[in-house]
Amino acid sequence: MQIAKHKVVTFDYTLTDQAGATLDSSKGRQPLTYLHGIGQIIPGVERALEGKTAGEHVEVDVIPGDAYGEHDPRRIQKVPRSSFANVPKIEKGMQFEARGPTGDKHNVTVTDIDDQTVTVDGNHPLAGKTLHFDIMIVTVRDSTPEEQQHGHAHGPGGHQH
Repeated sequence: MQIAKHKVVTFDYTLTDQAGATLDSSKGRQPLTYLHGIGQIIPGVERALEGKTAGEHVEVDVIPGDAYGEHDPRRIQKVPRSSFANVPKIEKGMQFEARGPTGDKHNVTVTDIDDQTVTVDGNHPLAGKTLHFDIMIVTVRDSTPEEQQHGHAHGPGGHQH
């Protein structure tokens, strides 16, 4: 069965950066399961898997525009340290959930701290990076009407209700 829209796909993967450093991997964990064709994984990987079948090995380099976007310097801002009054100890690398001007939630990462301000970066940590995926497709199956309605895979490796 070929991977196409509304197929449930399970795959093992290793994600590396351009220098070959491993950023993430399913090794030693459950494979990733998703509902294909509805934007649950980054576009560059989804396109690379289209038409493939269980047992196939896929390697793909994904540019920032097809992954987590370009790094946007406008998403870096200095916030008064007093905004973190409830945090006992602020350290670089800490992540917080912030609300934008329209109330939307997004994650920010602390990149710098001084006596007056905390610098946070609202870019995804992998923004601006070309990513290399080494993928082994484990299974491909038809999705159920319920999975299509809910917008995600159910069962082992998928969402549990």
